Amino acid sequence: MTLSILFLVLLALVFDFLNGFHDSANSIATIVSTRVLKPKYAVMWAAFFNFIAFLFLGLHVANTIGKGIIDIAIVDQRIIFGTLAGACSWNVITWYLGLPTSSSHALIGGLIGAALVKTGQQALVWSGIIKTVAFIFISPIAGLLLGLFLGNIVYWACRKTSPTMVDNVFRKGQLFSAALYSIGHGGNDAQKTMGIIASLLFSAGLLGKNFHIPLIVVILCYTAIALGTMCGGWRIVKTMGQKVAKLKPVDGFCAESSAALALLVSTAFGIPVSTTHTITGAIMGVGSLRRLSAVHWGIVGKIVWAWILTIPASAAISALTYKLAGSF
Repeated sequence: MTLSILFLVLLALVFDFLNGFHDSANSIATIVSTRVLKPKYAVMWAAFFNFIAFLFLGLHVANTIGKGIIDIAIVDQRIIFGTLAGACSWNVITWYLGLPTSSSHALIGGLIGAALVKTGQQALVWSGIIKTVAFIFISPIAGLLLGLFLGNIVYWACRKTSPTMVDNVFRKGQLFSAALYSIGHGGNDAQKTMGIIASLLFSAGLLGKNFHIPLIVVILCYTAIALGTMCGGWRIVKTMGQKVAKLKPVDGFCAESSAALALLVSTAFGIPVSTTHTITGAIMGVGSLRRLSAVHWGIVGKIVWAWILTIPASAAISALTYKLAGSF
């Protein structure tokens, strides 16, 4: 393995760390805002379940990212560098602004931008891209509908129970729902970095004739995202936990459980969805159960615009980085 490939593998792991750091809010915002766990314990809880996700989930998403977005035959070190530069830069920008955007779509945008500069649109695998773009809209809607559905069931089941009892039960229940969501988050998001590293190694001839994900890559990626989650993107926690909608423990349980279900199903089918979009939709769904005005739609509007801009913005940064890398 050359120094340049080693550098790119390390850069990919930095992206994976940033993914966990940026998306930590998704895993812990509800459990922190409802005061079920203190922040330092919440990130450790989420990080642990991020890491052990590899024990339960396959590698379908990693294979989609590795060979289902751009033609793997055109992948080289400049493509990977441009991709990671675009994705990392957008993650840092949106973290600074406190916007819960998708690290997954930043990575996909990076792949698209670098590939377009190198060979044009014939390098794009449109079936994978269309599926991914469709889930920009499908995943938050699925989260919202599941949040509404589960919230209605839980609210109906607890209609004759005292608020104090409900609060006590679901404070404990949130430990389970947050763990389940963190497994879904780690399982879907860590695999995206695996796909990038594996495509780099495959293009360098280090994986043989057949594309696959080595076990060491799996372990490294789950470790990196778990460490990122432990460090926590605190700027986004407030946006997710309180600015979208005020949450109680029962609301947090319903939102996390709904999002976890959507993520686990998507991961099983190899669809690289946005964990951010899914949990945000679930929070909106649960928050609107009390009344529509309980959701802060102005904040939601800003978040949605950031979602729409993620792929083109990261693609533009990636394309520029790819061009600049050719000058050295």
